[in-house]
This record gives sequence, C-alpha cells and structure tokens, in this order.
Amino acid sequence: MTAFSPLAIGPHIVQPPVVLAPMAGITNAPFRTLCREYSGGKGLFVSEMITTRALVERNEKTMQLIRFDATERPRSIQLYGVDPVTVGKAVRMIVDEDLADHIDLNFGCPVPKVTRKGGGSALPYKRPLLRAILHEAVTNAGDLPVTMKMRKGIDDDHITFLDAGRIAVEEGVTAIALHGRTAAQHYGGTADWDAIARLKEHVPEIPVLGNGDIWSADDALRMMRETGCDGVVVGRGCLGRPWLFADLVAGFEGTEAYAQPGLKEVADAMVRHARLLGEWLGDEARGVIDFRKHVAWYLKGFSVGSEMRKKLAITSSLDELSAQLSELDLDQPWPVGADGPRGRTSGNNRVVLPDGWLKDPYDCSGVSEEAELDTSGG
Repeated sequence: MTAFSPLAIGPHIVQPPVVLAPMAGITNAPFRTLCREYSGGKGLFVSEMITTRALVERNEKTMQLIRFDATERPRSIQLYGVDPVTVGKAVRMIVDEDLADHIDLNFGCPVPKVTRKGGGSALPYKRPLLRAILHEAVTNAGDLPVTMKMRKGIDDDHITFLDAGRIAVEEGVTAIALHGRTAAQHYGGTADWDAIARLKEHVPEIPVLGNGDIWSADDALRMMRETGCDGVVVGRGCLGRPWLFADLVAGFEGTEAYAQPGLKEVADAMVRHARLLGEWLGDEARGVIDFRKHVAWYLKGFSVGSEMRKKLAITSSLDELSAQLSELDLDQPWPVGADGPRGRTSGNNRVVLPDGWLKDPYDCSGVSEEAELDTSGG
C-alpha cells in the first residue's frame, strides 16, 4: 500500500486528497451534503459553477447556489468568467463578504454556451487573457487560495495545458486540476493520464490534481501511482453514487472496505437526496422534480422495469417517490459491473468558438465583458 501525502490547498489540508468536481446542476448543497456524510467529512467538495457577472450583480439564483451548509468547511466556490475586471470584482466580493474559503476558476467546461463566449476550455488558448484573469483573481483573493481546473486544450491541434500551467504558477495559483481530455472530446474516449503526469513534471512547484475516468477508488489510487499527481478530482463517477466518497476514504486509508449497497440502501439514499433538495429549495415538489435527473444514475445496473423507471422519472412528491421505490425488489444486491462509466460519454464534437478565435493565441481584442454569462449553474 503506497502512502500518499495530504493535499494542501493553501491553509486547507485535504486528506485523503480527493475533490468533488464542480458539475452544473449536480453539486449543489444537498448533493455535497450527501457526499460529505459518506466520506465522514473528509475531502474537498466544490460548488457548481458560479458566473462572476451573476455574482457581482447578485442574481437571485446565483446567491442561492453559494449558500453553504453550516457544517461545510472549507467552503469552496468555482467561478466562471471571461472578463478580468469582473472576475476581480467577484473574488473581492467573496473575500469582503466572507462567502467562501477557497476559489476555483473554471477553464475546463466544454459546453457550447460557454465556449462560444470564449470561456471555459476555450479560454486558455488566449494566453494573455488567461494571465490577466488569474492575476486579477489572485490579487483580489488576499489570503484565500485560488486554484484552477482546465482541459488539455481545445483539440489535438490546439493543446494549451503546459503553457497554462506555467502561467498559473507565475501568477500565484495554488493548485491546478487537469481533465485529461480536450474540449473537442467532451467526455468521450479515454482520458489521457499521461498528460497529467507531464503537467506534474512541468509545474513541480504546486500541486497537480488529476481528473478523468475515475469510476472507483481503485481508479483513483491507480491514477495517483501512474501519474505522480497530488490528488484526484472525481466528477461523473459519483453520479448516483455519493457513497463513492466512502470508498475513496477507505481506499486511501488502506481498509478497502468498499460500499456495495443493495437496492434498499440505494432507495433510502434516493429519498434522502430528494428530501434534502426540497429543504434547500424550500419546496418539496421542486426538490423531487429536480431529483428526477438522478434516478437513472442511482438505479444503474439494478433490475428495474422500463415502466417503473418512467414512473420514477415523473414523481413529484416524497410520498410518491417512496411508494414507487417500495414496489421494487429491494433485496437486490449491488449489481456486477455497476461501477463503470456513467453520465455523458459523447466525443469528437466541434468546439463552438467566437469568430476568429484560433487565428492568434495572443490577440484578445475580441473579448469583452459582454461575453460574461449572466446565469450560474445548469
């Protein structure tokens, strides 16, 4: 058993070195609560993406998304922005109003509504713009650690992660997480763990975290050993499986007492998840409706008929959800093969970019504060 060092994110010691990836519409306060409960409070759990413009303008939805549970420490916010001034204002607001203990910057999102504005995984191609955003964020953060999450690049012909890593070190970023895919790959194919190893060699000054294709605790341990990275970021692997964080703790601590819940335990977790969403939203029906997207992930691999799956996908109350789950064969054990890939897998997408974006990596004249998104989350 290889012993891994704790991960230091500024003053925050993360042990085991495991981070919940920000996922739009998923990693809200209720889901983070579930994951923290399973982990025994160990690890770092990041909010879903918060748009800097929406935060500065105090958008109602955004202000709800940055509400943390009283037990949540450190409080971690991921910010998305393309305008250095707006990013700086958002970071200063977080510091002045004590809204978080850690700030992560999103340079990894591949979805068209983000990349068409020059944001997310498109942005590191514009080296001066990346530097300006990181400078404003770190300068305004004061004592708060600033980290960043990115991809390898836009596509195989426009790889940016090594340049971006060096810029991050020079601007005082605390740690970098690399998803081993390009924006064009979205979530298809296989994550390039060799790129994570290369980044670690390229920026030995700060921690590097690996992301991509971690479906189990054993995958996380293997990534650490093969790449030399300082920690792992887990995204799609925990969809419908918040207990993965219990497995990760067990794996890193060497107990390997992995959770393999039967359908009864899974059903209980589903109801609790839906209840937490309702409490957070202040409306039980809204909570159950928001939970619907999680149903297929929780039930993956279990024997549940198509008609029942359809019924569960249109529930609108906790009583209805509980009643329908009770009709299942709850004695089913954890299904063989259910630890594999889940969530989106499409790849080889055309990356939607602003006109002329790829002509010159140093020409940032086409980017302005108007490119800022005005809504956060999903």
